[in-house]
Parts: sequence; C-alpha cells; structure tokens
Amino acid sequence: MKCSKYLSMKRDITQMFYCTIHSFIDSFMENHSPSVFGCKFVHPMTDSAHIVTLSLSELTKQLKEGLLSPEDVFYSYMEKTLDVNKKLNCCTGILLESFDQLKTASSIKEGLLYGVPVSIKENIAYKNHDSSCGVIINLDQPVEKDSVLVEVLKRQGAIPFVKTNLPQGLLNYDCSNPIYGQTVNPHNLQKTSGGSSGGEGSLIGGGGSVLGLGSDIGGSIRIPASFCGIAGFKPTAGRLSSQGIRPIYRGQKSVLSSSGPMARDVDSLALCMQALLCDHMFSLDPTVPPLPFNTQIYQSSKPLRIGYLENDGYVQPSPSMARGIREVKALLEQAGHTLVPYSPLNISHAAHELMIKGVLADGATTLLQKLVGGPVDPCLRSQVLPYYFPKWLKKTLSFLLKPLVRCLFLSIPDLWKQHAAVEDYISETIAHWRRCDIDVLLCPVIGPAYNFLYCGKNTHVLTYMMLYNLLNFPAGVVPVSTVTAEDEEELKHYKGVYQDLMDKSFKQAVSGGEGLPVAVQCVALPWQDELCLRFMKEVEQLIKQSRK
Repeated sequence: MKCSKYLSMKRDITQMFYCTIHSFIDSFMENHSPSVFGCKFVHPMTDSAHIVTLSLSELTKQLKEGLLSPEDVFYSYMEKTLDVNKKLNCCTGILLESFDQLKTASSIKEGLLYGVPVSIKENIAYKNHDSSCGVIINLDQPVEKDSVLVEVLKRQGAIPFVKTNLPQGLLNYDCSNPIYGQTVNPHNLQKTSGGSSGGEGSLIGGGGSVLGLGSDIGGSIRIPASFCGIAGFKPTAGRLSSQGIRPIYRGQKSVLSSSGPMARDVDSLALCMQALLCDHMFSLDPTVPPLPFNTQIYQSSKPLRIGYLENDGYVQPSPSMARGIREVKALLEQAGHTLVPYSPLNISHAAHELMIKGVLADGATTLLQKLVGGPVDPCLRSQVLPYYFPKWLKKTLSFLLKPLVRCLFLSIPDLWKQHAAVEDYISETIAHWRRCDIDVLLCPVIGPAYNFLYCGKNTHVLTYMMLYNLLNFPAGVVPVSTVTAEDEEELKHYKGVYQDLMDKSFKQAVSGGEGLPVAVQCVALPWQDELCLRFMKEVEQLIKQSRK
C-alpha cells in the first residue's frame, strides 16, 4: 500500500471526527437547549466560556452543589475540544458512548469525579474502540472491554469523552503517526507537543480537557506536561492498574511503564489519584496493592529535606531547564526547606547498559515487527533507522555513539544478568539517597518544546526522564516559568557535555523557544506517591506566590 492511501485514511478519519462531533452537538442542542441554555439566564456565570476555565476542584464542587449540571459541563468541553482539535490535531476520536453515559450521570452523584469529562490516551482500552498505539497493524481491532482505570473513572462519575493522539509505536517523545498525523503545541504551532502522551498534553494545555489519563515509560507523561505547560504525574509502577493499558509490546521488565493523570494543576492530579485508588480498583485488579490515597501526607506542611541537581553530567540542560531549577531552589529555601546537592549514580552506565539494553533487549525486533505494513512516520524515522542496521555495524557504532544504536540482542543468561544489574542499581540509588538524607528530589525536565523532527534524534536527553522509570520512583512535572530572551541568548553559547553532534542537535531542537513553558521535575522514593505530589504542590504554590 502506498503512503497516499494512508494520508487519505488520515483525512477520512479526521473528517469523520469533525462530522460526528458536529452532528452530536447539533442534536444535543436541539434536544436539550431549553434546560441547558435556559440555565444560563438564571446563572450567568455558567456560560461555556467560564465553565472551561474552572479548575477541577471548582468544577467538582459546583457539580455536587447543583450549580452546574453534567450536561452544562459535558457540552462545554465537547464544544471546546472541537475548537482545540481543529488547531492542534490532538484527538483521535470521540467516545460516542459518552452521550449515553451522560443520560445516567446523575445516578453517580457520590463519585469524586461526578460529571467530569475526562480525556484518555489512545492506548487506554475503551470497549469497542481501537487501541492502535499509532501503528497500522493494530487498526480495526476494537477491544472487548474497558481498561480497569476507565471502569473506575466511570464508577467515580467521570465521563470519558475523547481519545487523544500519540506517536507511532509509543517509544518516542514526539506525537505523530501515519494514521492521525502530527499533534502540535498549544503555545506555538511550530513546536511539538511532546509525547508519547502528547495528545493529552496538547488538549489540556489548549483548554479542551480538565483532566486526562496518559502513560509513561520514559517521560511520556512528564515531557508533554513540560512542553505544554501543564502538570503531569507518573506514579510508582503498580500503584495503579495496568490492565487494559496497551504497550507497543509486552514482556519488557527492565524499564517500567506507569499510567497517570495529567491536568492544569497539582490538586487535580491528587484528586484523580484519590478517585482511582479506591476499593473498586483493588477489587477489579487484585495485583494492585490496596493502598488508598493518603490525604494526610499530601496535605502535610512539614519542612522537607530536598535533594537538587541542575545537570546530570551526561546531558547539559538547556538554559531554561537550569534556570528553572535555580529559581525553584531559591524559593524552597526561602520557605524554610533544606536543599542538599545531589548527583545521580553513574548515569552513562545506567543509560547504556540498563535503560537502552532493557527496552531494546531483543534488538528492537518486536518494535520493527509492529511497524510492518505501513510507512514509518517522519518523527520516528531517524530513531529507528539504526535498528535496521546489521549486527556488526551496530556493534561498531555502539562504541562511537551514545545510546542511539545501542540495541543488541541479549541472550537469556545476559538478560537475567541485565535484570540483576537493574535491581542492584535501584538498591545502590536508594542507599545513596539515604546517605544524602533527603525526602524528595528536585531535578530538570526536558524542555522547552522542540522544533519538529528532533525527538527521534535526541534520545540521549531521556536520561533526565527514563531514569525514574528504571528506578520505579514516582515523578511529576510542574510548570514554573517561561523561556526568556536571556535564555535564548545563552543558548547561542551552548556546547553540551560531550560537544558532539548529539549535543548540537539538542541545541537546535530547543532553539526559538522564547515564551514557551519551563517546568521542573519532582521525585520521591517508590510508593511515596503522595509525598511526591505534596512536593509538587509546594513548588506550585511558591511559584504562584512569587508571581503575586
């Protein structure tokens, strides 16, 4: 099949999306306008433009108090999503069943997310819909049942209403595929949204969703959160159910994936975690430890001992990444917290021997098999090209380059050794953390948003993100600033740690970012998810106070 056929398919799907949503909105207005729009004259503040500006906390409060109806909120966000998607191409399809769910929404008023429209990443199972992961070979395979997380969202009164875009094959931090096309950044249409949960980042950053679910195996929640100026949280793997969350391939155990919430603020992330960590989820998936959300830890005001790093020694951060850390460090110190310098252990070894060898232990064979039957997307092409090289060439280049081509077949004994090495690295890192006597860690997150087609060329930068998947530490991202003219001027003199082609490529990727969001990353030890969120909330509040 030729590329033109796939482009035609993409246009058809997009057109179907627009036609469907217009049709249902028109039908909704015809059938419900007397009550819904009549309400506007009684409560002037419940107009659609106002509704979509409410925080999740404000929205749930007004829904529970009856000041807003689920129909008010659903229609407002459906309309807003249409407008945002036209500009950003962030959605893959409407969940038409949401209109039926809306009719019975009032029966679940006790749910923590009663009446809240929620967007979900395309690889999260929703009954009778594809979870294609952006590859042609997975199309026309609708799943038979909802993922556990979708079931729990519905039980908590939320209304999943739209699926969002991702990169071809998931293992990339851009957001483009041959089926649905390129998602762009809400702050600059000439920049990527990031990925792999880039559709969520773009839709929420553009105002089209108040809460979304993504997944993260190497920064896939945190990078689009950074690029799009929103908050995102990667919980400890295993804290939330993974049943019905489709990876591009299964069986890889070295670097763990985790689903998590994305929203405009940290309180929204915490509320989502509280809603998901309920008896219903623990019953549906007994492999998840029955640990309800610990509100006491999240709301604590105890001073923290905080490790911080500005540079991991493997990749020099962009000027705005480093400045974000310095500014937040100063605010935390002023607030009475103790800041302690921290350096991660042997990042080069972790990147080459643990992360890349773990994710691509089969020499990328399974990933390449998933790409059969369709064109390789431009955002992925430079990344996967080395995977097609013969073994002898991979071995030669692996001595010359960073992890770009370090995907060699591991024998079963070697894979077991690699798993043992990961376990050792985790133990050593926790011991190092305790020697530093820190509660949490403040560190950079990749940013600002890249120019197009640079994500696949800059896999080396993922050490700032994938390290915490390898360690299985909870980690989240909070927006703290925007790129300044001074940042751009300093970038002109950027050299990098190795001063090689990859450092030069990173410089090119982030250039032209003035005005784009800048974020920081907050990390805690495994299963201390509430502490990580509490730290994120502290950073968010200090930033807000500093702006006043």
